[in-house]
Amino acid sequence: QVQLVESGGGLVQAGDSLRLSCAASGRPFSGYRMGWFRQAPGKEREFVAAISGSGGILHYSDAVKGRFTISRDNAKNTVALQMNSLRPEDTAVYYCAADRAATGVYDYWGQGTQVTVSS
Repeated sequence: QVQLVESGGGLVQAGDSLRLSCAASGRPFSGYRMGWFRQAPGKEREFVAAISGSGGILHYSDAVKGRFTISRDNAKNTVALQMNSLRPEDTAVYYCAADRAATGVYDYWGQGTQVTVSS
């Protein structure tokens, strides 16, 4: 069983930066692909970014490419999402998720952290 706890959300203005963090319990964290997803009010949850177990393979949605950076620290069992040049349309609840078998199916989810970007 893996537990994921997100932190770092908040209220910022357009153009600001924010860094989300996700702390994972359980082993082996380094074997899991980790992802960030988000869900805006009235919309379906959408993929934001993912990182392979080693950290060498990164994927981003077109909506955040060039502005967001995903990273991980396997020694600390954490994954982060650095968000720059935030826009009002980035407002959502952001979720951390773990994919045990790197198949694209995420098995474990955090409770989410709210990010609100004002214009």
